[in-house]
Amino acid sequence: MSPLAEADYRLPTNVKPTHYDLTVRTDLVGGEFDGVLTVDLNVKTDTSKIVFNSADLKLSNIALTTSGLKSSAFTPASIDFDKTMERCTLEFAESIPAGAKVQLKVAYEGQLTDSLMGYYKSLSSEGEVYALTNFEPTSARRALPCWDEPLLKATFSVTMISRADTVNLSNMSVESERVFDPKAGPTDDAIAWLSERLASLGVSQGESEKWKITQFVKSPPMSTYLLAFANGHFEYLESSYTSPISGKTRPLRAYATKDMVDKLQFALYVKEKALPLYEKVFEIEYPLPKLDTLVVHDFDCGAMENWGLITGRTSCFALDPKSEDLGTKKEIAYTQCHEVAHMWFGNIATMEWWDNLYLNEGFATLMGEVIILDKIFPEWKLHSSFITLHHKYALDVDDNPSSHPVEVECPDALMVNQIFDGLSYSKAASVLRMLSSYVGEEQFLKGVSIYLKKHLFANSVTRDLWEGIQEASGVDVPKMMDNWVKKIGYPVLTVTENPNGIQIRQDRFLGTGPAAPKDNETIWTVPLSLLTVDGKGNVVINKNEVLDQREKTISLDVSKSWKLNAGTVTFCRVLYPPERLVKIGRESAKASSPFSTEDRIGLVDDAFALSKAGYSDVSSALALTDVLRNESEYLVWEIIQRSLLTIRSVWWENTDITDSVQDFLVELFTPLVDKLGYEYSSQDSADTRELRTLAIEGAASGKSPNRIPPELEVITYAVAVREGGRAEWEFVKQIALKPKNPATGVAALRGLAQTQDLDIAKDTWEFMMEKVRLQDLYYMFGTLGINPKTRQFLAAQFKADYELLDEKFEGNYSFQVLVEMSFRNLSADKDYQETAEFFKDKDTGKYKMKLDQTLEGIQIRSAWVKRSTEDIRKWFASRKSAL
Repeated sequence: MSPLAEADYRLPTNVKPTHYDLTVRTDLVGGEFDGVLTVDLNVKTDTSKIVFNSADLKLSNIALTTSGLKSSAFTPASIDFDKTMERCTLEFAESIPAGAKVQLKVAYEGQLTDSLMGYYKSLSSEGEVYALTNFEPTSARRALPCWDEPLLKATFSVTMISRADTVNLSNMSVESERVFDPKAGPTDDAIAWLSERLASLGVSQGESEKWKITQFVKSPPMSTYLLAFANGHFEYLESSYTSPISGKTRPLRAYATKDMVDKLQFALYVKEKALPLYEKVFEIEYPLPKLDTLVVHDFDCGAMENWGLITGRTSCFALDPKSEDLGTKKEIAYTQCHEVAHMWFGNIATMEWWDNLYLNEGFATLMGEVIILDKIFPEWKLHSSFITLHHKYALDVDDNPSSHPVEVECPDALMVNQIFDGLSYSKAASVLRMLSSYVGEEQFLKGVSIYLKKHLFANSVTRDLWEGIQEASGVDVPKMMDNWVKKIGYPVLTVTENPNGIQIRQDRFLGTGPAAPKDNETIWTVPLSLLTVDGKGNVVINKNEVLDQREKTISLDVSKSWKLNAGTVTFCRVLYPPERLVKIGRESAKASSPFSTEDRIGLVDDAFALSKAGYSDVSSALALTDVLRNESEYLVWEIIQRSLLTIRSVWWENTDITDSVQDFLVELFTPLVDKLGYEYSSQDSADTRELRTLAIEGAASGKSPNRIPPELEVITYAVAVREGGRAEWEFVKQIALKPKNPATGVAALRGLAQTQDLDIAKDTWEFMMEKVRLQDLYYMFGTLGINPKTRQFLAAQFKADYELLDEKFEGNYSFQVLVEMSFRNLSADKDYQETAEFFKDKDTGKYKMKLDQTLEGIQIRSAWVKRSTEDIRKWFASRKSAL
């Protein structure tokens, strides 16, 4: 589908749905579903056409009924299906007048595919089939004819017919459930049609007791992408929470198949703790009668915020109740709390169109993974870890020339699927965090509450949010924020010192180097967060100082400690004079340093990013890590390790440099291993546990397998396959085929891709294509790409099997991720040329943004290698001679 103007892609506005009455029958044995739909429509303008979305469905029995008009029923004179636009157009012989209220009735049939979109089937680890929906952004039309746009909210009454021994789930609680008995006579048109349908499929009256009807309570108004239903042999764990607003107690459940249900206690706990906190912060009670989570084996993305029925993959929700795996606990908590945030941000108040997706995802990321979760797990230091998880990631994505604004035009479905990226999530969350810091978190959250209350069960745009925060804070929020969300990129602040202070200049930062004038027209309103130290040695942070012009001079005593972007809250890079960077580095290494953990994380990340873009030397960044060798904070060590691994990855074809980096990693991390040891205790702090794991991993970067304890699964499998041969690979493969829990399975899949033998790599690829679930392929793609021995192999195999992969993933979001992973670690001019040539004749519409960013990344790394190879060699040589 070629890109369209948004006006062409959007549905006509001549009618508006107000209520869907849906009856759907699920046949897990036959692998199909069918349904009957009645939609209440308000006619806005005189019309003889009704257009709605439908894809991969066989429609029948279409009729339009009304009352109060000369004709009580309208039969379409023509029915036209547009497969490209995924639309059905009904044309009637006579016009329907504006103001009429009509009902559209449609019967339909569909297949339960394994596409991970629409209404699809999944398999438990025991091979049992079940079915669930996944509609965001534009797949509701694959499960029912509908007006599949977020603006077109309506209420839903869902009825499900299924085999009697299965469980039916939907957004709302069950109103009634009974045996489906065709002999008793139909109760409405939907049941009558489905009774006939069952008879046509050979279901005799004697088998009718094997089916049941489940009716759900009518929903509030919501967008189609939030509708959900599922059918299968599900079991559940149950808890509840009491609303701090009304005192009402609501049930909370976590559903899964039998093989997974015992692993959902922690996810249920997080949901139970999060809900009352959200109610207090937003001052709005959760409006639905229950909130379920359904954990499944096959899912396109991590999870989905269906109102009242959150869905997601096992690796994001399941944890062995005996496990103390902190990494998995954090992943579950992030996911569960993020999705619960959407119950307000996205579900109660919903963006009008996908160009405002970040209103959903940015807020859910900031609220769910930092502000609310920090109240549940303060020991996790989530305000600090946000920088390594989201702030850094967004900066790295947004330094590409082909980046896009947070608020991006989405003219068609191809574009909509591509904006579920690091900018809609991580950059949006980062600039919202910046705004929160500037106006104060209390006023920020008060403004969010004002915004939500004004748009209950309705739709909104960016301006509505800014007005709410402005009302609470008194700050001109649109003036400050518009360029952060409507313009591409972010600034680098170049600082020069003079005896009386500092001069700061802002320019757009690009990973390709200094921006040309045509790319450097935006002036951001930049909160400088200037940190200074007063005469008593106290740290003072000026949050009111902003840079809203190209350059600015600030009076400052430069003989004392100072730093811009205190707390790394502003979305920018800071380029200091070399001598100032050295001073800040030395001061950061002191026990009495005025610079926080967040400051040190940002300092290291900026140093390497600026060297990548050619603003400074890599040697200065390496020297900074050397100065910080006595660091005690896990998150600072994490950014150091990631930065050094990036150098090793980019220079993967220069063995002298990769060997030097590996030796440096071992040198830095071995003292930490010696200090922390290998034994994990329940008394360890979160920081200690994570630092121990990171240190062991860092010390194992060289050929030091003796440093790997058996209880560290991820590292153990990786080193076993990397340093071993066929026997070790086969052993880990068996673990991947039958893992004891989802985290073990993921660790084993990643471990298999660590092989250094290309013959085994070929077997790994065959295993991936034949045995690995679609949702899990990206774990192995990612590791094959990181592995220097297999990254060219991965690129070649992706090209060879392109058509197969394209077919496997159809229109799924995951395919564009595989495109990126297959080529993003390459770093030579020839790699760029060969990759660009391969895609030249492909239809890249559904992954063009990721492809452009990937190609630019290859060019950036190639330029970095050319520019900095000798600088790195000299630094390691000089350091070696000094030891």
